[in-house]
Amino acid sequence: MPPARVDTQTGKVPILMAVCLAALVLPLSFSGGAVATPAIGADLGGSPSALNWITNAFMLTFGSSLMAAGALADQFGRKRLFVTGIVAFAVVSLALSFAPSILVLDLLRAVQGFAAAAALAGGTAGLAQAFEGPARTRAFSLLGTTFGLGLAFGPLLAGFLIASFGWRAIFLSGTVIGVLSLLLTAGGMGESRDPDATGLDRSGALTFTAMLTLFTYGVIEAPEVGWRHPIVVASLIGAAAMLAAFIVIETRSARPMLDLSLFRYPRFVGVQVLPIATCYCYVVLLVLLPLRFIGVGGLDEIGAGLRLIALSAPMLVVPLLASYLVRWVSAGILSGAGLLLAAVGLFWLGRVDPASNGAAVVLPMLVIGIGTGLPWGLMDGLSVSVVPKERAGMATGIFSTTRVAGEGVALVIVNAILSSLTKARLSALTSQPGDELAVASQRLAIGDVRGASAVLPRLTASQFHDSYFVAFQQLSNGLVIITVMSAIIIFVLLGWRDRRAGP
Repeated sequence: MPPARVDTQTGKVPILMAVCLAALVLPLSFSGGAVATPAIGADLGGSPSALNWITNAFMLTFGSSLMAAGALADQFGRKRLFVTGIVAFAVVSLALSFAPSILVLDLLRAVQGFAAAAALAGGTAGLAQAFEGPARTRAFSLLGTTFGLGLAFGPLLAGFLIASFGWRAIFLSGTVIGVLSLLLTAGGMGESRDPDATGLDRSGALTFTAMLTLFTYGVIEAPEVGWRHPIVVASLIGAAAMLAAFIVIETRSARPMLDLSLFRYPRFVGVQVLPIATCYCYVVLLVLLPLRFIGVGGLDEIGAGLRLIALSAPMLVVPLLASYLVRWVSAGILSGAGLLLAAVGLFWLGRVDPASNGAAVVLPMLVIGIGTGLPWGLMDGLSVSVVPKERAGMATGIFSTTRVAGEGVALVIVNAILSSLTKARLSALTSQPGDELAVASQRLAIGDVRGASAVLPRLTASQFHDSYFVAFQQLSNGLVIITVMSAIIIFVLLGWRDRRAGP
């Protein structure tokens, strides 16, 4: 089946501009929500679980609906879904700026995730159809760089908005940027669709979303009620059952939402490891570090945003450098080497006191950003170059889902581990009941030292500080292991083949 063509009366550049400008909104929504969490908690209140849902609700719906959104784009039109997603994102962002409670805010964040998925799926599907060969690789690399731009300055912009206008301004800015991207570029996009599209794989979409929802809910609740609690156990078992059902459904479907046959290409499998690795060595830090800097380190939002530039600014330069270096070194070797460098930075950062200033904290974050920037600039292009051309659209959808769903899963897992580690440290210092200890550890894990102190008043500020420091160090050791193992897999699956080789 030949790919559907973009309207010949419209050029390819407007499509690229439309998607890249819209892509600036998504990192701001992600990182801005993390920076705003302490301010939102101070204003609206809420339990640690409710505050975690500010980020997790967005990532859950965003990641779980990307593949379904891709199918809808094929059926109803890539431009139509892109525009619909941008409009919905702008409207929901406006509603978020008026959220009266933490419950309403969490629910709106979930709706915002669906809108973001529609915008990204429609936009990337349009890019995959409009560009071919090396031009497609460059287009997707530019898209990755755009995301890097949003990640680099998102925390700083969020800090400035919070300090100047309050946390609600973060979501209002999403409305402004969304409207601007729509007015400036969406009108120049040509429509395209798959004439053979058969519609949404409803069973696959439902089981995939149910799997992620059950898993996320179970892991978020575990630190508060315990891993052996019936609700947690039932949620995790249900998630496993939904995963098995999803695999069976997709295997038997004539038009699956996720074509599992692509996983028979070893290089395609290797490409899926790249976003998972960057989740654990980089993305989770965009959420953890603002909470650490503000809650434990005592910085304000602008100070936290300025410090995070050391982590994200390399994304503006290193991905472009990687696109040049790939002429002489294979993308797999560059990506694996970058992950190893990021692992060094993670190990270094874990040994830095949360209250440290200057080079002591900036340098390890800079190393992590540089290391992560190498695979970050290559993996979008690799996602469509390691499979046959006619299957590039499906490969793009799977890769985007792996990236976004992986980010949500990684955040949930890392938050739960950090909470469990802080609980283990605090339990050695006090004999308080388990329920109070669980609440205090969750508060400390999100950087709410005051909240933790109110639950365990007998402990001193230095004891909370030291408990967090040790727990974060142990967490960083685990992230180092994951990153190094990912690098080894990348070397095996992507690094030792000629960069010009096919799948």
